[in-house]
Amino acid sequence: MPAQEQSPARALEDLDAAAAEYASRAECATAAERAVLRNELARVCLPFAGRMARRYRGRGESLEDLEQVARLGLLKAIDRYDPERGSFTAYAVITISGEIKRHFRDRTWGVHVPRRIQDLSLEVGHAAMLLTTELSRAPTTAELAAQVGVSEAAVREAQESAAGYSPSSLNAPAGGEGTAEFGDLIGDPDSDLEMVDDRLTVAKLLLRLPVRERRMLAMRFYGNRTQAEIAAELGISQMHVSRMLSRSLAWLREAMLSDVPPRWEGANPAEMPGMRVAVEQVGTVLTVRVHGEVDRDTAERLRTSLRYGISTAAPGARLVIDLTAVPLVDAAGVSALLDAATTAADAEIDVVVTGAQPYVARILGVSGLRAQLR
Repeated sequence: MPAQEQSPARALEDLDAAAAEYASRAECATAAERAVLRNELARVCLPFAGRMARRYRGRGESLEDLEQVARLGLLKAIDRYDPERGSFTAYAVITISGEIKRHFRDRTWGVHVPRRIQDLSLEVGHAAMLLTTELSRAPTTAELAAQVGVSEAAVREAQESAAGYSPSSLNAPAGGEGTAEFGDLIGDPDSDLEMVDDRLTVAKLLLRLPVRERRMLAMRFYGNRTQAEIAAELGISQMHVSRMLSRSLAWLREAMLSDVPPRWEGANPAEMPGMRVAVEQVGTVLTVRVHGEVDRDTAERLRTSLRYGISTAAPGARLVIDLTAVPLVDAAGVSALLDAATTAADAEIDVVVTGAQPYVARILGVSGLRAQLR
């Protein structure tokens, strides 16, 4: 076709002039004629839209998709252009760029990221490409911040958020064919989750223990207290604490492995044997036989029994305290025995402690009862 027969819009290379001619001719044209003029201007501007699309290639989207988005922005620029408001080229650049950026923001991000971060991420990526070309190396965070005009913290946030643009699939193979998926390599079995049933069971079983045993277990395993610290706070010996903790843990283990929890001997004070005191008098010898542990819970009963026996004995009699069946005596038990020795001395009654086991004998020896030990 001869050049003089070509459409004026097609022959013009100046987009501003072509757009001005389109606006003047479309003003008096019918709807059909306006559509033809619009298509002619769009064909003239297609190379320009293609150049705008190529600016954003290499960012995860195919060039064909970017060109389609750029052409859509071009049509919007043509439809909205007002010659009285300035250059068509400048307006088309803004419209097409906005359309491409909106496409990246709304259609291509694999994870939702705020719009502000998305736009900044694109700007930082574009600035990184420019600076890499200029400096022949990767730019620093400070150089990117100066180029974009934001703080270094904002640049780091944008770079971290860029990972949400195209996240890796957890179902992607971790290696060659037949290997595990990437998601199989992330995370470990949650042992705490597997122990939920056991924790609930132990919580119920703890309620079956006496208050003192529960308190000891809480101090030891939740408060991270040592046995010596527990003994000092409760006023008993460390050995006594060790025995009670061992007994409680043994019962918990047995209860955890049983369908029906075994009976705890301390659950019902009326049923538990605890400490027993037997008093026997033969002539002038009053024998008090003690069975069981003498601790803070039982020391007062021993004190009462000894005082009663002393009150019934005549002056010059002998009080024999048989501790053969006593495995443990704590501070409260020692206090009860010292009280009995003092009371007996005031009543002119001789006191003898027999059958004390080695540990008990050492406790009594250092507590002022060495003279009464036999």
